[in-house]
Amino acid sequence: MSWWGKVVGGTFGFMLGGPLGALMGVSLGNYFDGGLNAQSSRLGLGATERVQSAFFTTTFALMGYVAKSDGKVTRDEIEVAERVMSQMRLTMQQREVAVKLFNEGKRKDFPLEEILTQFRRESVRRSSLVQMLLEIVAATALADGTLHSQERKTLELIASKLGVSRARLDAVLARVSGQAGFETADESRSKLAAAYALLAIESTASMDEVKRAYRRQMSQHHPDKLVAKGLPEEMIDIATRKTQDIKSAYDLIRKTRE
Repeated sequence: MSWWGKVVGGTFGFMLGGPLGALMGVSLGNYFDGGLNAQSSRLGLGATERVQSAFFTTTFALMGYVAKSDGKVTRDEIEVAERVMSQMRLTMQQREVAVKLFNEGKRKDFPLEEILTQFRRESVRRSSLVQMLLEIVAATALADGTLHSQERKTLELIASKLGVSRARLDAVLARVSGQAGFETADESRSKLAAAYALLAIESTASMDEVKRAYRRQMSQHHPDKLVAKGLPEEMIDIATRKTQDIKSAYDLIRKTRE
């Protein structure tokens, strides 16, 4: 049974506990006919299904928080969230819960620091998951093509609470911006520039540096590795799309240089 089936079925109740468990509980509450199974047990810290639940909950709540961070939620930001839901192929029930989590993130009293503290604990030694979370959240901030000052401050706060340096956050922002540009550019020079950004390297990098960046990015975004680390299986398509773009970007750079 998948993590989702167990969560909704209440077979081990609010397995997360803490603010993430409360957040998932608020979003799932209406789906329990007779309440949670009083005899249910909680999964231990680090259990795959527990991490998957934490990732799903944190991702959509943070998307809502970042979208509202500059005072208003735009249509572009909503479309990013809808695109993530579509790429995950969520069921109607899962989509409803994701929307509720997004809306919870927009609340003025959203416990951001508590949520991030718990997610960091749940995802310990899973840096690739933290990076994937940051990339999805960064895509929300960049939905309109511009990173506004308040959005930047919010992302820096999130990164800091997750133990991510500003330099690493900058690399994430470059990759996310590069991927968006790579997928939409219709002019060769713009597409090439986006390819370098997607690999988080300068256009002056040597071919050996390009190869290393490519291998590093492929390793960090490999779907099977991410799922093994706790990425919900519903997000495989998102990871797969990223690796496809990384490979295409590398191929473009290599062919251009040849």
